[in-house]
This record gives sequence, C-alpha cells and structure tokens, in this order.
Amino acid sequence: MAEPRNRYSTVSLILHWGIAAAVLAQILLVTAHEATEGPISRELMNLHKSVGLTILVLTLARIGWRLANPAIPLPSAMPRWQKAFARVTHVLFYAALIVMPLTGWLASSAAGRDIVWFGLFDWPLLPVSGGREAARGFMEVHGLVVKGLYVLIALHVLGALKHQFVDRDNVLHRMIPLIPRRP
Repeated sequence: MAEPRNRYSTVSLILHWGIAAAVLAQILLVTAHEATEGPISRELMNLHKSVGLTILVLTLARIGWRLANPAIPLPSAMPRWQKAFARVTHVLFYAALIVMPLTGWLASSAAGRDIVWFGLFDWPLLPVSGGREAARGFMEVHGLVVKGLYVLIALHVLGALKHQFVDRDNVLHRMIPLIPRRP
C-alpha cells in the first residue's frame, strides 16, 4: 500500500505561488497606476492587463491540473464544517481569479482598448460592444470581485496560520516547502 502524499506536487506549488505573486503584483501595479499620470500610468495599466491575463491562463491551468491531480485530503480530525468552508473558499478563489481578468478583458474589449501582452503581441479583443458605458459596467463587477478577493485572501492566510500555530496539523507544510513537517 502506497504512503499517502503529504505535500502538493511541484506543479501545484509553482501554480499556487506563481498566481499569488501575480495577484500581489496586480495590487502594486494598480496602486502605482493610481499614483501616476501620463505615459507611466498607461504603461503600468498595460502591465496590469498583461499580468491579469496571465493570471487567467495560470488559473485555468491550475484548475486543469487540480482535476487531473486531486488535492491532498484534509486532516481527518478537521471538523466537517471547516472542510466544507475550505472547499467553498477554494472554489470562490478560482471563480474570482477567472472573473476578475475576464471582466477586465471584457472592459478593454468593449471600450476598444488594445491589449499588448507584455509588449510582445496583441492579445485579441473579445467581440463585445457598448463602448465606455459597457466598459464601466464590466469594471464595476471587476472592482466588486477585487473586494471579494481581498476577503478570501485574508481568510486563506488566517486559516493557514490557524492550522500552523493552533491546530499544528501540518496543513501549511503541504504548500510551503521550507516549513518542516511535524511528527
């Protein structure tokens, strides 16, 4: 009988931390964009769009990987409501990480604003119309999802810290290679 896995795969780790780093970059890019004007501000927004579309692609890859490689079971001692809460939180993360870049892409497309992915090639615009009014509507949804994502990030970090320091159940060890496994 094979020993159960106690860590996520290298691919899972790369996708998780790559997306996390990209989300942090998005926060910094928007903050810098809002603090500047002119060409620098536009360049920061172009980077924001490129990183957002990269998050969309990485999230779809992560979902595909997760379907092919199911998650490690949560600790058997964990209460059922916590397991359900963890599942719902992860599903909401995936939804947010798809809806946010998609609504940004839709807004750029509706407004007819080109997207040049990291200056390398033109990302195709979606076949939507409606101009600035439609773009504003998409950006309202984008902004609401951003706020929801902040809540999810806080819950995720607090849950990870709870498992590490209160429950002491090796949950955090599974996703952070530097943390030693407790016996």
